[in-house]
Formats: sequence, C-alpha cells, structure tokens
Amino acid sequence: MFLATLFGLPLDVDQLALFQQCTARTAPDPNGYREADLVIGRRGGKSFTLALVAVYLATIRTWTHYLAVGERCTVMVIAADRKQARTILRYAKGLLSETPMLKPLIENERAEAIDLSNRITIEVHTASYRSIRGYTIVAALCDEAAFWRSEESANPDIEILNALRPGLASIPDGLLLIASSPYARKGALWTAYRKHFGKDSPILVWQAPTQVMNPTIPQSVIDLAYEEDPASAAAEYGADFRSDIESYINLDVVQACISLGVFERAPQTRWRYIAFTDPSGGSNDSFTLAIAHRDSDRFVLDAVREVRPPFSPESVVDEFARLLRTYGISRVTGDRYAGEWPREQFRKHGIAYEISAKPKSDLYRDLLPLLNSRRADLLDNSRLATQLVGLERRTARGGRDSIDHSPGGHDDLANCVAGVLTTVAGRQRKVRTGSCGYGGPVTETDPRTGRPINHQPTRIKWVNVREADAPAARGAN
Repeated sequence: MFLATLFGLPLDVDQLALFQQCTARTAPDPNGYREADLVIGRRGGKSFTLALVAVYLATIRTWTHYLAVGERCTVMVIAADRKQARTILRYAKGLLSETPMLKPLIENERAEAIDLSNRITIEVHTASYRSIRGYTIVAALCDEAAFWRSEESANPDIEILNALRPGLASIPDGLLLIASSPYARKGALWTAYRKHFGKDSPILVWQAPTQVMNPTIPQSVIDLAYEEDPASAAAEYGADFRSDIESYINLDVVQACISLGVFERAPQTRWRYIAFTDPSGGSNDSFTLAIAHRDSDRFVLDAVREVRPPFSPESVVDEFARLLRTYGISRVTGDRYAGEWPREQFRKHGIAYEISAKPKSDLYRDLLPLLNSRRADLLDNSRLATQLVGLERRTARGGRDSIDHSPGGHDDLANCVAGVLTTVAGRQRKVRTGSCGYGGPVTETDPRTGRPINHQPTRIKWVNVREADAPAARGAN
C-alpha cells in the first residue's frame, strides 16, 4: 500500500481507507511523490522495503539519458553504520540474483556496492555528509535516520539530507526516501512529520505501528514491551515520537559561548587552574581531561585533551600529568571509574586524584545556566560542541530526570568540561580587602589545604581581579 501510494498507483476503497489512516490525508497525489518519510515501528519491514525500491529503480526504470559519457548513476542506501548498511545490500543482492529477469544485469559485486550493466550502481554508505558528495543520485534511501549519530556534526541527519538534495537535483524523477522508527522530537524526521503529516504537501509522511505494517509480529511480544517500558514501546512498536526525551542544550547556546579560533589557552601565573578528567580503560570510551580557570564572573576553558581508543591508559596518564604540571596543577577531579586505579596512576606522577561528589547528570544540570548566561567561555572544539548538543534529558516513570548522551553517542569530552566548569563556578571568589598601604594582619583560607593563613602587616595585594581592571580597583580602594 505504501509503495502504491509512493509511485502513484490507483487505490481501491479499502486501500484508500488505509492510506487515510497512515497519512491523515484525504487522497494521495496521483502522480506519486519524489520525497517521502516512513515513520514505522520496529520489524515493520523498513529495510527490506528500501532494498526493494533500490532494485526496482536500478533495473526497471531507465536513467541513461540523464548521463554524460562515462558517467554512472547511483542508487544510494545510507544507514547508521556499515553493518546495518550491508543488511540492506544483502536484501538487494538476493532480489537481483534470485529474479531470472534481473540476474543478467549484475556486472560486478563488491563489498559495499553492486554494479549493473545499465550504468547503475547500488551502493551503501554510512551516515556522513562528507562521503556522499559528488554523486549523480537517482535515489537516496535513508535507513533509521532518527538514530544517525556523528562526532563530526551536531545535526548529522539534517546535514546529510542537505548534501543529498543537490545530487538528486539533476534527475527529474529522483527519489528521497527516509524510513525509520521514531525517537525524540528533534531532527529531520521529526521536522518532516511536524510540517507535512496530515497536510496536503508534496512530501509524503506515512506513520504506522508495527502491527499495521507487519501483522506477523506476535502481539504478545508487543504487549510485554509495553509492560516493561510504555514510553519506549510506544516509539519502538507504536511509531509515536517520544515525549519523555528532549534535547538538553541548544546548538545556538553552545555556539554563542565558543571563542572562535581559540583552540587552547597558554598557562599564566596570575590564574589558579582547576582540572577534571574522565578516565577510560582504553578499549571503548575516550580518556579526556579539561582545564579551566575563573576570570571575574566568567569561567574560562583553557585546555581539553581527548585520547580515543585503543590506547595505553598508563601512557595517557603520563601525558596528562605533564600537561597538568605546566598549568601548576597538583590535583585533578574525576569520577569513580575503576576504583583505586586512576588514583594510583596519577599518584605516581605526584598528582592527587579526587572523587567528584556529583554524578555527571548533576554536572550537566549545573552547566546549563553557565551556558545560557554566556558566562562559560569554551574553546573552538567541534567534537565538544557536538557532544554538548547531543545530550538528552530523559524522564523516568518515577518522574526523576536524568541527562546523558543519546543511544550510540558519546559524552566523554562533555563530561569533563561540565565537571571542570561547574567546579570552577562552585569555588568562592575571594578578594582580600583592606586599606591601601600597610595594615594589620589579614586572615584568609588557603584554597589548596583549607587551612587559615595569617598575613603579617604588608602591602595589600589584589587577587582574582582582571588585569585590565586592577589599576582602577586599586585607586578606588
């Protein structure tokens, strides 16, 4: 029924009723659609449908009259990763090799592509806006677009679609088809749904739960999923966008806090620096470190380091310890990862490792006001910006909120930057006071040891005052 609607085939009364149920429209466009979004529950047949459309467009229709000499057309299948993309390619190979009329068209089979003798190539790609440019595309078929993740971009699905459309522009009958289970109310799939579902639009949005698209899935499996987690099951099987998950930090907020072109700030003796680390064992997550200081009412990020797996944890600790010493730092804060191991390793280099009193969800909660008020001064680091924007707020059934990275995402850089900036913000700003010249003893607390320091009569020194403001401040005092 979806394919009939997509390609403009006539519908009978029963089929029209199903079309109205899945699109909230009164009637389909008799000419079909060049762009469509399938919002379908799990096991609803999305991947096989994409493969079927790919084979149909690559073999039954003729595209050579659009091609220059030596040029080939591409039917591009895009998935979140290579393993998922190869699943669709295997469907396509099976349809071609097991259909006697189509099998002679196979010219060459490669690991990630099938070349046909009619100058068409069915090719799979992973979700990257960089690798899909430069192709003449007759169809772009996007699988599970709501779950695309990339460390290159905060909005990978939107940027990929923007990169695809110019490749489709030279083919009048080119097709852009997006098929995915829904997730949070953000991204390209949610935007298309919000703009075009139930409206008379040239972009078709088709929404249907698993049982409508594939009645062979046992209802008992779906019922069990709803018992365990109703919100998740409503998205996975009911094809409803989740209302319990929302984006936590807006991209514009992060960009407003970035000092463009500043990738690291050199240490200066007038600042007191704080460090925070997110350790890793070297096989899955990155090992990260962030250093920051306070400048009046601004909290400045000075340096970030990320070592991606695989790596030797001991060598990374050695590298980080050398960096800490250049900023005059003798202690670093981190989480409870691996028990005593991080403390022991940093202790070998004369660095004390302190356990953070807050879980990372609380660190992200405390970071947001610093970003919204633009009191946080970030470095120009695209991976950090991507991870911050990728954070999600989730509401559990008990009503408790948590903040974490999205499924398949990472937050190692975001975690240590949130930790160091909120730690710096939590330190009280101490400015010594007194009359200019010589005065009596002044008592303050050593920020490193917590012990009181008694100063004998001496000329009062200003601390934690910006250099530009220091002369005016002394005069005022």
